Amino acid sequence: MSNPVNILNKKARFEYEILDRLTAGIKLVGTEIKSIREGKASIAESFCEFNDRTELFVVNMTIQEYSHATYFNHQPKSVRKLLLNKKELNKWEREIKKSGLTIVPLKLFTNDKGFAKLEIALCRGKKNYDKREVIKDRDNKRDLSRIKKAFNN
Repeated sequence: MSNPVNILNKKARFEYEILDRLTAGIKLVGTEIKSIREGKASIAESFCEFNDRTELFVVNMTIQEYSHATYFNHQPKSVRKLLLNKKELNKWEREIKKSGLTIVPLKLFTNDKGFAKLEIALCRGKKNYDKREVIKDRDNKRDLSRIKKAFNN
């Protein structure tokens, strides 16, 4: 593909501590993949959950309607099935039931063949003091880079 798509969930890295990652395929219809290839998708408020048959679905993922479609267009916020191995699904479902973790999408991208893939992570929510430390570290790095830049000039 000429221009690969990379849509990130920046909020997830701040809100959650990432424990494990997987790359999953997504079951899509024709107009959904066309909108993703145009970069008109968002995973900022999305999460993943299991149904009763241990299938994993992504919820609240927004894919805008395709502009050149007719009345066969898709719903922007629908539940979409993720395609993973049964072994991986069972392992993550046990982890979630045992310790109350969450599955959050980190990145939506297209691979070399043009298929849409979703990088998902098994996460634990951060506490407020952890978030404050991240903000403090980020501010310190920014101040340090300003000082270095002023010193070099």
